[in-house]
Amino acid sequence: MSLQDIRARVDRATAAAGRPPASVTLVAVSKVQPADRVRAVLEAGHRTFGENRVQEADGKWPAFRAEFGPVELHLLGPLQSNKLGRALELFDVIHSLDRDKLAQRLADAVQARGHCPTLFAQVNTGREPQKAGLDPEAIDAFVAACRTRYHLPLFGLMAIPPADEDPAPHFEALRAMAERNGLPGLSMGMSADFETAIAHGATHVRVGSALFGTRD
Repeated sequence: MSLQDIRARVDRATAAAGRPPASVTLVAVSKVQPADRVRAVLEAGHRTFGENRVQEADGKWPAFRAEFGPVELHLLGPLQSNKLGRALELFDVIHSLDRDKLAQRLADAVQARGHCPTLFAQVNTGREPQKAGLDPEAIDAFVAACRTRYHLPLFGLMAIPPADEDPAPHFEALRAMAERNGLPGLSMGMSADFETAIAHGATHVRVGSALFGTRD
């Protein structure tokens, strides 16, 4: 499916939800995609991309940025403390802040750099043991700690619902968590369910296979 097709679906879902145009950011998930597919989306004019791993992004995006100019890069996968420095150089947005130790190290690094990326805290809404993210009952305390202890300006929350469950209750739960904590950002919805996520208030949808095709 083309970038134009995906953008049209995002726009229709946004309008159907009674939300303002351009209130949803489309993050093109380019992880493990061949360079020619990523280049095609860049050539079509898109400039917001998501990667799962710092190392992969480091091997891909400096050259693309040199060729195409500014690209807003989003880290969607887990952030390892030993990759923190390079992550802050590469990424404009981090969706996967999920533990106190990482928040403390991030706060120290941000203090040294004098600049903080846009931050989402990841919530494991399905409490799946194989997935990263905070348990839902821990999110309020974590948000408070980011504000008062770490002085990190959280923008929103991110979640990846269980693949075998209806995503709508997970999206609604994430929205409730964000609202009660005064967070405007909701990173939720992927190729199979981004329209549902938009109906439930997503501000950022992460679309990979629907846009690029099946990964090799």
